[in-house]
Amino acid sequence: MTILAVSAAAGSVTSSQVMPGVLGFLVVAVLSVALFFLLRSMNKQLRKVQPPASAGAAKAEAAEAEAETAEAGAAEADAVGAGERPGPGQAGGSSVRS
Repeated sequence: MTILAVSAAAGSVTSSQVMPGVLGFLVVAVLSVALFFLLRSMNKQLRKVQPPASAGAAKAEAAEAEAETAEAGAAEADAVGAGERPGPGQAGGSSVRS
């Protein structure tokens, strides 16, 4: 048996009398202060990090591709609305002729 179990069996210590005390408070306080400084240092380091140049270029390329797709869709809608049928080489056209 452990010392606490032996003491509890003897009746000298009950569960309501057991408290963490000053030592427990000091441990939590020291851990809290250490965590504060670690988070502060991490934020400082993360502010220094620059996003890779390729990420900005990839976003620009995606925006350009989306704009081209939107323009092609608008041109196709205009062609269909005017009664024209897109050919096989044009956007929206099929390779099979009827």
